[in-house]
Amino acid sequence: MVEPLQKPARRTPLQRTRRQALPPVIRSRSGMLLTKAAAEGRFALQRCRDCGTFCYPAHDACPVCLSVELALEDAPTGGLVVSETTVRVPADVYFKERAPWRVALVKLDCGPVVLAHLHAGCGEGDRVTMSLQLDKAGLAAAFARPANIPPDAADDPQWREMTASPKFRRALVTDGRTAVGRATAAALAAAGATVHVGIAEPWKPFDGEALPQSCEIVPLDVTDERSVRDLAADIGGKVDILVNTAEYARPGGLLDRRGTGTIRSEIEHNYLGLVHLAQTFGPAMRGRGADGIDSAAAWVNLFSVYALANWPAYGTFSAVEAACLSLSHCLRAEMRPGGIRVINFFTGPLDTEWFQTVPPPKVAPQTLAKAIVSALDRGIEDVFVGDVAEDVRRRLQANPKALEHELARQGNGQAGQ
Repeated sequence: MVEPLQKPARRTPLQRTRRQALPPVIRSRSGMLLTKAAAEGRFALQRCRDCGTFCYPAHDACPVCLSVELALEDAPTGGLVVSETTVRVPADVYFKERAPWRVALVKLDCGPVVLAHLHAGCGEGDRVTMSLQLDKAGLAAAFARPANIPPDAADDPQWREMTASPKFRRALVTDGRTAVGRATAAALAAAGATVHVGIAEPWKPFDGEALPQSCEIVPLDVTDERSVRDLAADIGGKVDILVNTAEYARPGGLLDRRGTGTIRSEIEHNYLGLVHLAQTFGPAMRGRGADGIDSAAAWVNLFSVYALANWPAYGTFSAVEAACLSLSHCLRAEMRPGGIRVINFFTGPLDTEWFQTVPPPKVAPQTLAKAIVSALDRGIEDVFVGDVAEDVRRRLQANPKALEHELARQGNGQAGQ
């Protein structure tokens, strides 16, 4: 049975924050395939192409026919708890600090027996739903949850260790002037978070009525290093989830515009804005990864899917997004010792003013906001939102060169076709 999570008491400033310990990090190269699936929110296992056997743990050869033709495939998530135990004196430091910890042997419907972390709502003989979760070290771990999700299931302490649930956490949405920013703030507030919403140039008119009354508006201009530093000095030690919604997207490539003014603005808002936020908020968040149930948990970046494959209709914007994506990988590596998840979202054209000439399908701000909350609740790291993003992803995996030529042939506003 899961005990409902109680709102934590106000933190004592004089209380020392515990240093984050990480779960074991040793994985084989084959085992990292499971981490790839976990990062995308998939339950996938190796499967032999010759005999069809699902394999767990990861192998270099099929344990039945010894074939080396193993491919990662989505697997059935059902299973049965064969046996379970509670570890009260673990040898590993990470689990010792969180003992008691429940684990179980689960017989999967697809064949293998898996050693999995066990949700509090499950017991021996129960049917369960399996998932691959990213642990605090950013590596895949099998997790068994009840087949029928009970109330307050997300409050299970072991499940919460594998996710970044907004409930009872403080979130900062960096730009409330964007439609995505306002929708994200509303979605986080509905999920139980205390939300701060950044507003640049507060003297300009602002549609604050779209925000819930519980949201607090704070001054923040990501292009101004001093503005970011001042806000971090005020609330930097309180932010548990940071969602960078700052955006600057303009149509055009290299040859159809003169000068570098637009490109400089794209770099200042998108790339340097991320740098300013990381350098000011990052260290404090990394130091609070083990600060109880309302610890720092996640950093969320919103990218165009054309960071992965340049779309010449928005050529310079795509190039800046690619640079931001590379920087996010650096940020992820540096935040990982603190147990902080860096979650990257990839979307096609948004249903906003700067993509108004682009035909459907486009991603509505509310759809993206719901996807952000869902990813935090599930603890995944790489999320593709919308039909265009999924299409670009599939084509990039199938034939990158063909995708490059197809995007080059598409005129301005044709990415959705």
